[in-house]
Amino acid sequence: MKDMWSMTGNLIISCNKAADGGIKMVEISRREFLEKSGKVALGVGLGSMMGGVMSQSVIAAPKKTGANDKILIGAIGMGGMGTANMKHFLDMPDVEVVAVCDVDSNRLDSAVAEVEKKSGKKPAAFKDFRKVLEMKEIDAVSIGTPDHWHALPMILACEAGKDVYVEKPIGHDITEGKAMLGAARKYGTVVQVGTWQRSVQHYVDAQQFVQSGKMGKIAIVRAWTCSGVTPGKVKVCPAPKTLDWDFWVGPAKWEPFKPCYHPGHFRWFFNFAAGLTGDWGVHMLDTVGTFMNEWHPWEVASYGGKLICGPEDDRTTPDTQIAIYKFPDWILQWEIHVSEPGLDGGGGHGVEFIGEHGILRIDRAGYNYTPKGDQQKEGPTPTEKLPTDHWQNFIECMRTRQKPRSDIESMHYSTNLCHLANAAYLMGRSIKWDGKKQEIIGDKEALHCQSYYREYRQPWTLPRHDLEQG
Repeated sequence: MKDMWSMTGNLIISCNKAADGGIKMVEISRREFLEKSGKVALGVGLGSMMGGVMSQSVIAAPKKTGANDKILIGAIGMGGMGTANMKHFLDMPDVEVVAVCDVDSNRLDSAVAEVEKKSGKKPAAFKDFRKVLEMKEIDAVSIGTPDHWHALPMILACEAGKDVYVEKPIGHDITEGKAMLGAARKYGTVVQVGTWQRSVQHYVDAQQFVQSGKMGKIAIVRAWTCSGVTPGKVKVCPAPKTLDWDFWVGPAKWEPFKPCYHPGHFRWFFNFAAGLTGDWGVHMLDTVGTFMNEWHPWEVASYGGKLICGPEDDRTTPDTQIAIYKFPDWILQWEIHVSEPGLDGGGGHGVEFIGEHGILRIDRAGYNYTPKGDQQKEGPTPTEKLPTDHWQNFIECMRTRQKPRSDIESMHYSTNLCHLANAAYLMGRSIKWDGKKQEIIGDKEALHCQSYYREYRQPWTLPRHDLEQG
């Protein structure tokens, strides 16, 4: 069997036929994929890849962009993912990055140099993202800030008439997500979230197979990711002179500077993020939601802790966690733990759909289908390549006003799966969820859990356009 797919450049990824008739998966890192995949044209089938809320409906537009007009973008947050996303946009001939923004002057200077080297033009540079939003010529912003700084720039960008590409997870908590969705709806904003797996062909093929019914009844889905990263014990010290630490903390609860926050492991602290469950978990749980076409569990329980790093470690999020989600007629298990292998011998991340007629496992490297007995021996149809045009899809949707593949509504639902697991963990009891109202029910104390809601630190406030919509 030939390689199932490959990528441009020097990196070749294979999914070869295994001895058991399945497909053997090989590894690819997130960074390698993002660096190498941006220019590849996408295969067929992605235009209608997601059913239900993901249908390609037209949304209103605060600003029209013609087919021949150049899109002008401002990049906010110039860390790893913010810079990677900016480079994808710089590679597009119909896009120009005209402004960059970061509260760390070292990162800001690097971004300016990168844009100037690539385009021959020096972009405007700001520490305050609001200055970017004041530029009337800008059509869209790309937000790659730490997680606790996703919501406010996105909402204010909607108010300013800019379309938005925002990194995942969309918000620090469920309330932020509701506010972000409300702003996008009110202002007719095209919002693409950085869950680029939705623009990868082998995920589309596997999704279609799962939804075809050929696997029979799927009663159990398992998803996981592994990690060995932990900040350790780090002392408080003065922030670097190049960093505006007060601005970096922003709407979060005040914390004195530690080098593990920036640049480093901010994701392992509930004050700034949602831990590994919110980081990699949003990718894996999004795969579950889109494949099963169901995002709203009835009840969620979660257990774990700092079981490997120990109680003295500075991190506040668990290094080990298992969450169980109860849906109307199936169950989801989510797990994080330190070091590989993953569940059932899988790699460092993945999702497993257990059906009556077979088991399908999928990760970023490919998929593996194992039939049960003589029933449904054939799995998904292999694809020749693994391309993505996630960033180009955003630009195209800006022009057509179509709903992008990782739209804000469905990604709000996927992100909620992460927050509900963390809320149940923090509360030490199961959480009941009303998917229609997007609320925790029967537990007033849980409504004040930081995975559901938190007060913004002054002078920052969270605009709640969602409350205007009922």
